[in-house]
Amino acid sequence: MRRLANILFLASVLLCCSACQQAADSRQVLRVANWGGAGDDSEAMRIMREVYVEFERQNPDIDLQLELIPGSQEYVRKLLMSIVAGAEPDVVTLDASSSAVFINNDILLDLSELIEKDPDFDLADYHENVVDIARRDDEVYAVPLDFTPMVMYCNKRLFDEAGIPYPQAGWTFEEFLNIAKDLTRGEQYGYAFANWMPGWILWVWNNGGDSLSADGSSADGAINSPATAEAIRFIHSMIEEHGASPSLSQTAALGVDPFLNGQAAMTISGHWNLIGIANSDKIDLEDVLVVPVPSNLPKSQTVIYEAGLGITKKSKNRDAAWRFVKYMTSEEVQRKIQSTGIAVCARKDISEERGVTELEQAFLDIIPSGRPPWGAKVEAYDVVESEGERAMDAVLKSGRPVEEALNRAADAIDRHLGDL
Repeated sequence: MRRLANILFLASVLLCCSACQQAADSRQVLRVANWGGAGDDSEAMRIMREVYVEFERQNPDIDLQLELIPGSQEYVRKLLMSIVAGAEPDVVTLDASSSAVFINNDILLDLSELIEKDPDFDLADYHENVVDIARRDDEVYAVPLDFTPMVMYCNKRLFDEAGIPYPQAGWTFEEFLNIAKDLTRGEQYGYAFANWMPGWILWVWNNGGDSLSADGSSADGAINSPATAEAIRFIHSMIEEHGASPSLSQTAALGVDPFLNGQAAMTISGHWNLIGIANSDKIDLEDVLVVPVPSNLPKSQTVIYEAGLGITKKSKNRDAAWRFVKYMTSEEVQRKIQSTGIAVCARKDISEERGVTELEQAFLDIIPSGRPPWGAKVEAYDVVESEGERAMDAVLKSGRPVEEALNRAADAIDRHLGDL
């Protein structure tokens, strides 16, 4: 009798295990690629992990498999390798600065049909010029998560101590330089320049220059144009002639960000800089003012760096992938994710909720002047940026004439573009 009971108990356990196995086997494995590392213990990553767990709870038929790749360049390289090998993930996180690689090579699914058929999703809920970054005519290749326009940060305390009025939208290069010179005193500088082309390209744009021709096919006539050269000479004179910004070597010797360390009154950066300010003991968020970048044009221009979610064209789990995209870009989830303050939410409702503060509203006011980075349209734009930074180093470190440095950059870029 006892033996029969044991047999029946064992049989019930085996049946239960079999049922559990069948349930597990019936779950769709959804592979999602994102940048980051397994050892990331930041607040933002903690929240993301909670969000992922909740997605699986709400979708018990989906087994979420995260593929975290550290470093933006490494992310692109490894993702492309997986695609070449036919092992691409279902969902990819796109960085606007490199999204052209994936959009232009027929790797991503056009989401417009899924969007049109889904009564619970409305693309009008998102900032239009942010959606446009991954749009090609009527085709949409990603739903944006968050973004930032690049802006001019000002330390109001340093302005107040110098008795200088705060800058306002519509200021020119000359007005900026005069303010920067007046704020430079002792070990304090008016501006903190960094040879990071995604930031300093704004000086070029706002002087009527650019890094590539209008169709993105050539650097010659753009990165070495008179308007671009004039903008680079302006940066050179601000640093080398007027001393209104530390030189590249001086900044390196400081070993800290001059703006975050309270040693520079102004700098160009994105929304992520608010995190650094909040963690700094040399500057308070209450001291921060955000304004458009100075411009010699009728209206200031800025660049929008954005992250969005796309679905690979060869994904066999499109329904699950679309559910994940909808979930991650939903009002509820974005309200939780954007509580970290690292970026501006691409959803208008959530970004406007956060816009109740003067500082956040300043970002919202600047959004309409934003345009996509060239990397959203041109696959090899990373080469343009590396050559641009090399040219800037030649001017600021080696004293090479601006025209010579830019002509060399144009030649190198066009040789590379010609090889594609």
